Amino acid sequence: MNATEAPALDGRRQVHLQITGMTCATCALRIEKKLNRIPGVQASVNYATENASVQLDGEQSTEAIIAAIEAAGYGASPPFGSGATPHRAGGTAVTLSPDDADPVLARLRQLRQRVVLTALLSLPVLLGSMIPALQFRFWQWLAFALAAPVATWAAWPFHSVAAKNLRAATTSMDTLISLGVIAAFGWSTWALFLGGAGEPGMTMPFSLTLQRSAGSGHHLYLEVACSVVLFILFGRYLEARAKRRAGAALRALLSIGAREANVLRDGHERAVAVSELQPGDVIVVRPGETIAADGVIVQGSSAVDKSRLTGESVPVELGVGDVVIGATINLNGKLVVELRRVGADTVLAQMGRLVQAAQAGKAPVQRLADRVSAVFVPVVIAIALATFGYWLTNSGNVTDAFTAAVAVLTIACPCALGLATPTALLVGTGRGAQLGIVIRGPEILESTRQIDTIVLDKTGTVTTAIMTLREVLAAPGHDESDALRLVGALEAASEHPIGRAIATEAQRRHGPLPDVESFRATAGAGVEGRVEDHHVRVGRPEGLDPALGALVTQREAQGATVVAAWIDEVPLALFVVTDMVRPTSATAIATLRNLGLHPVLLSGDNARTAAAVAAEVGIDEVIAEVLPADKAAAIARMQAAGKVVAMVGDGVNDAVALAQADLGIAMGAGADVAIEASDLTLVRSDLTSVAVALQLSRRTLRTIKGNLFWAFAYNVAMIPVAACNLLNPMLASLAMATSSLFVVSNSLRLGHFRPPADPTGQAGRVMT
Repeated sequence: MNATEAPALDGRRQVHLQITGMTCATCALRIEKKLNRIPGVQASVNYATENASVQLDGEQSTEAIIAAIEAAGYGASPPFGSGATPHRAGGTAVTLSPDDADPVLARLRQLRQRVVLTALLSLPVLLGSMIPALQFRFWQWLAFALAAPVATWAAWPFHSVAAKNLRAATTSMDTLISLGVIAAFGWSTWALFLGGAGEPGMTMPFSLTLQRSAGSGHHLYLEVACSVVLFILFGRYLEARAKRRAGAALRALLSIGAREANVLRDGHERAVAVSELQPGDVIVVRPGETIAADGVIVQGSSAVDKSRLTGESVPVELGVGDVVIGATINLNGKLVVELRRVGADTVLAQMGRLVQAAQAGKAPVQRLADRVSAVFVPVVIAIALATFGYWLTNSGNVTDAFTAAVAVLTIACPCALGLATPTALLVGTGRGAQLGIVIRGPEILESTRQIDTIVLDKTGTVTTAIMTLREVLAAPGHDESDALRLVGALEAASEHPIGRAIATEAQRRHGPLPDVESFRATAGAGVEGRVEDHHVRVGRPEGLDPALGALVTQREAQGATVVAAWIDEVPLALFVVTDMVRPTSATAIATLRNLGLHPVLLSGDNARTAAAVAAEVGIDEVIAEVLPADKAAAIARMQAAGKVVAMVGDGVNDAVALAQADLGIAMGAGADVAIEASDLTLVRSDLTSVAVALQLSRRTLRTIKGNLFWAFAYNVAMIPVAACNLLNPMLASLAMATSSLFVVSNSLRLGHFRPPADPTGQAGRVMT
């Protein structure tokens, strides 16, 4: 991913830049500190993704940020990189570069070439140094000739960064590597030219684990200089391949959109690039084609495959009036779609931005690694000097002292520590994107571990929000059909699911409905307006006569929602509406209980209806008849009681509650404001996705903590071993590279995450 720019939540601009030249977590921390010193700039630099996420105020420019990064000795790509072709995949600006223009692939090729040439030069040196039988007359001079380009050309990336660090009075992992190589090659050069090691017939002993004994022959460290460079270069090559593989999920997500669309204009179809689409355009989507952007079906019906975007394995039958999402595939029918969202406003584009921002951020556990990395290298250099002084003073053997010091420098490189958090986060959020789960930021991972209570909005979350008018109960002396016509006309102006259900049935029975004047909707209370010179009001069934009141009680006890209609302030009829419970809700709630969460149903509906739904899905605690403005207050009361609360919702009336909760989870089919206020967004409107999202988040957090433990344990255990002169520097460099590969490989296991089986055996098959 190259540089992209988008507005941040607080009105500031947010820029994503691709950084080149970083070799360890210390480099990322240095760039981050330099950028954060600039007024009006807030930056986070991620070593694993090689990205910088920078928030700018109006006084700063992207060019100034790039210049600051380059002044620090690193590279930063301008928007869309260099030589790459910008392409809008489903509306989001991404770079689909050819291989030659892909900076990551170019770096991999360069690393591979450097590793191959280094191996060809180094292997004869390693074999000659390790096997005395191969040490022919003047073998040491051949070894020197082969080792010289390794210690200079092959190791130049380390020397270059170390020199930049020296000029900036800082240190990094490359400082340790460069010092080790220079010390080993410099010692060997001195020994060959001035120390007698260049004499004909010189032989050299070798030990894998213990120090070389004094008096057993001359000692060269050419194999150390070669092995340190070879093993670390090879480790970085494998690490770069693994990091590219780790980011494959997001790259795949951003590349699934259509490139062209067939637009209907003046009765004729015309193929245009998706970047030219505008809201209001009408496109034709034939079987097998990818839907170009988000919209509503205005003609036709078909099965639509959402698997690439939401993880749903079963196609969904959609028809006129249904919403379709860009990047999904039309399977078997011709669809005519009116576009509502294009470009950066599509669901795919929003997912891409959120996932990229999450991968560029830092989890709280990574802050510890950053602080350690900042002081780790100077401490290691001090330990290496102390080790050299100790062995020189106590044994008087310069060779043993030098061996121990070089081993300390080599074994202590904190590369694994820098990769522990961001690599796991990269893979975890990428896998989440494949499953239709968008984690807004890395700090969310900590929240998923702490929550103990999960509050579920009823309509649209536990239930389908597809309301159906089941029956109309007219008051004595009034006509049921006439009541439906008048109330249906009023509700046609409403966006509420209950209102849409009544209006739809009224249109089905009566055709075109009368116009409405002076329409007014009051959140949580109902709607009112004038229809055919009558004042029509629909709201809660309160203040009714005993006969109608009894009917309300009876229907609500059956789980239905009942609203009452007044015509000219006279109670006219009851409208009984049902909302089907999602088939997977009971399974999902059982899984949430197994995760240690206490579920609570929160609803603005009446208590009897809410209790009936709760009983059906297995929820014991119900908070009903709550106005939208009071939902956040209900969550605040739980928090005041010491609970850590997650909230799941989908509507505009849930936005404040989502923001109030310790963890806000928005169903992706819900309102934009709800999604904006949430921490986790589920593209698939299925409560089972909540359990899967929590399981994935917790698994990612466990992986991060495991990586950090082994990275710390490795350095804590191996530095004393090297300082005690019990480790050959060549093996030290191999062990350092191996530790980094372990951390990356452990993180890659998240790419194969599958939801564990739930009590009913169903959740394991969700979104696989």
